[in-house]
Amino acid sequence: MTKLPNYIDGIKNFLTDNEFPDKIEAVVILGSGLGDFSTTIDEPFSVPYNQIPNFPHSSVAGHAGELFTGLVNGKKVIAFSGRFHHYEGYPLSKTVLPVHLAKAFNAKKLIVSNAAGAINTNFKVGDLMVIDDVFRVFHKVAPAPSERFQYNLQQTADRVREIAASIGLEVQRGTYLFAKGPSYETKAEIRAFRVMGADVVGMSTAPELIEASRLNLPAAAISLVTNMAAGVLKQKLDHSEVKVAAESRKEDFARLVNELIDRL
Repeated sequence: MTKLPNYIDGIKNFLTDNEFPDKIEAVVILGSGLGDFSTTIDEPFSVPYNQIPNFPHSSVAGHAGELFTGLVNGKKVIAFSGRFHHYEGYPLSKTVLPVHLAKAFNAKKLIVSNAAGAINTNFKVGDLMVIDDVFRVFHKVAPAPSERFQYNLQQTADRVREIAASIGLEVQRGTYLFAKGPSYETKAEIRAFRVMGADVVGMSTAPELIEASRLNLPAAAISLVTNMAAGVLKQKLDHSEVKVAAESRKEDFARLVNELIDRL
């Protein structure tokens, strides 16, 4: 079994001592503005991040900072309502804590979501995009350099698209570019990223997906397009757009995640 950080066992023991199950079906990481998914969980129980030992705190608007457990379609889940970003000062090894916890709880799948800016000019605000690849822009987001493994999200992305189509939900598909943040990208950077083949840009998710791949944990990822990236439109970027876009698609997002938990 792949070795996890020493503090993960302590976190799991604390949670199982506080009404969390010992094994779960899925872990869901909820991105900016997408925390409302937690209201769809049956028999919910939650613990604030600041009450969990060795747990980071989320300081970004739209991230509640609560860990939920309960049932979705009768299956046991854990949902992170809020994530930890590298730009908040956390090392990348800490930002992937949800992935390590999923492995410790013997989760069968990881579902990652985020709010992202559209680089692809064929996309529009409110689109849901299945991530089929990631672009790291020269940032180290993988484990130790000596550790080599194959990263591939293509097959999972195919299945996510099939499931979305089966419930009448149209989704985009593309490459997610990881930018460190916290500032938005410049217009020149966005033009370059478009040429390089990126479809959306955000400040999370890639480390989580790559770590899940290293741990052989099946993972799917969904981006909600909350704004057009710098230079695509004339208006100034504003983080408040995230809430508006998330509100408009929260029901579709919840439907899709419910199906992924059940059928992926």
